[in-house]
Amino acid sequence: MNNSVENLSLASLSLAFIPVAVVLVMMYRWSLGPGNALYAVIRMLGQLLLVGYFLSFIFESDSSWVVLAVLAVMVFASSWIGLGSIKEHRSLLYKRALLAIALGGGLVLILVTQGVLRLEPWYSARYLIPLAGMIFANAMNAVSLAAERLYAETERGVEWSEARSIACRAAFIPIVNALFAVGLVSLPGMMTGQILSGVSPLVAARYQILVMCMLFGASGMATLCFIGWSRPALEKNGTPTY
Repeated sequence: MNNSVENLSLASLSLAFIPVAVVLVMMYRWSLGPGNALYAVIRMLGQLLLVGYFLSFIFESDSSWVVLAVLAVMVFASSWIGLGSIKEHRSLLYKRALLAIALGGGLVLILVTQGVLRLEPWYSARYLIPLAGMIFANAMNAVSLAAERLYAETERGVEWSEARSIACRAAFIPIVNALFAVGLVSLPGMMTGQILSGVSPLVAARYQILVMCMLFGASGMATLCFIGWSRPALEKNGTPTY
């Protein structure tokens, strides 16, 4: 048996769209409005094809400035998208979300790439950008859940300390569930990819442990910073934070 992953042809890839088409047809027949789902699939195709070409260019450029620019775009975009759950208050909390994600995610990224993996050069795009994507995306999701819960609880008059606790618990649900499920329910993408490429499962498990730790740390630090820094903004905006 060949232990390496073979090049995936477009003809083979097209088979993966059969269940997608079945779901879209069923959504149409049940009057569930498949338009948004179809748009999401088309957008996914475009985004991944574009990012494939874009990453090829970045990997070949071997420029620290290009890598830093990509990281900056990730942080700015994730901060804006993360506040989508409270669109009417985006401008009020954007700076705090930006600082929380940049600080929480950035510190973890530096620790992992320079302390654990010891990348040479430090801006090695092939490793730095995928890891940064995982870190900032999870920090973004945590901040988004925290922001939604924090506003919902404070607006209905819940005391600040309780609202803060509720928001923190909500933000931690996805990553804590992932920690419980990994290895029992799911084999995450990084571990699966390494195993498919022929890496020893024991080595793949070590890397997945690294990934889970960095995601938990980044999500937690970003959440705690965001909630802690949000209280003055909420009070300034007239939201009660007793």
